[in-house]
Formats: sequence, structure tokens, C-alpha cells
Amino acid sequence: MNLQEYFETHTGDGVLATADGQGRVNGALYARPHVMDGRTVAFIMGDRLSHANLMQNPCAAYIFIPKGPRREGLRLYLTMARQEEDSPLVPELRRRGGPAGEARDPSQKKFLVYFTVDKVLPLVGASVPVAQ
Repeated sequence: MNLQEYFETHTGDGVLATADGQGRVNGALYARPHVMDGRTVAFIMGDRLSHANLMQNPCAAYIFIPKGPRREGLRLYLTMARQEEDSPLVPELRRRGGPAGEARDPSQKKFLVYFTVDKVLPLVGASVPVAQ
């Protein structure tokens, strides 16, 4: 599966699931990931609970449900690889039309968090190979 092509051609809703060091789970709405290469995706994150959880536990899952009559989305299993605080790439990567009410306060810290894609699964069913 080519993630770059998939996320360029599908719109929908996504949830990023993280857990802290004690295993307490959090889920948060997130836009489509930015595909950096075949095995790396990135999310723009504020200094909030999801980001704090990743500082304690680098594992996460992202569930994407595309718009349309068929609910054939993806589940991405991720491991945080690195982050950049207030990265100059954030303004370039930010998509127009983000979630309503999204804070765009320039004084808030923004992190560009990179993840290795460990596994890709459909919402329901068997494993899907990740293109290199």
C-alpha cells in the first residue's frame, strides 16, 4: 500500500491513540498524517496530552475513517522516531481547512512528531503490506 497516494486521495476523520507510562489511554482527533516516505509519517502536535503521552510511551495507533458510503479506512501502528519543536516545516505542511476551532495561537509550542509505520491494517480484516 502506498500511504502517500492513499492520504492524497482520501479525506476523512482520524483518531490518534496514545497511552502514558502507566497505560492510561487517550484518543484525540487528528488530521491525515503527513507522509514523509514509505515508512515514516508525521503529525503536527500541540503541547497537549497526546504529546505528553508520547514522551512516556513512544507507541501509538492512528485510525483513519474516510468520507463516503464505504467505511474502508486504515489502522496505522506507529512508533515515535523523533520530534522537532517549532519546526520550520510546520507552516509548509499545515493543511488549509483544519478542524473548526483549532487553536492557531502563534505563541503555542508546536511539535512536528515523526513516526515509523510498524504495521498497516484495514479497519476490518487482514494485514496490508507497506510500500517501501
